Amino acid sequence: MTPDDRRYSKEHEWTQLDGSVATIGITQFATESLGDVVFVDLPEVGSEVSQFGKFGEIESVKAVSDLFSPVSGTIVARNDAVIENPEIVNGEPYDDGWLLKVEMADASAVDGLMSAAEYDALTAES
Repeated sequence: MTPDDRRYSKEHEWTQLDGSVATIGITQFATESLGDVVFVDLPEVGSEVSQFGKFGEIESVKAVSDLFSPVSGTIVARNDAVIENPEIVNGEPYDDGWLLKVEMADASAVDGLMSAAEYDALTAES
């Protein structure tokens, strides 16, 4: 079940807001498509990300995929646990498997993202 307390991108990333800070991760659909995650490459704290711009890579036993930010802003935290233990992303993509926390440049950017229902409709077509 896709959590309805966050917004989703067409690239299968989610964002959950806490004030002006957005926590970013990948969806359960993405982890199931990837298979077992074996490597995660994330930028350093203090780096800038742009909405829908590439910010890192995630590698599974099947493929290497780019990660895209659903919002623009400055990285204020990254989840080093998923760098050390990438399988966390498979097991808990909406909880302990988060990737970045971003201080958003413009909080209204999330308005262009999908709701859980819209995202479920998108993935149902796949």
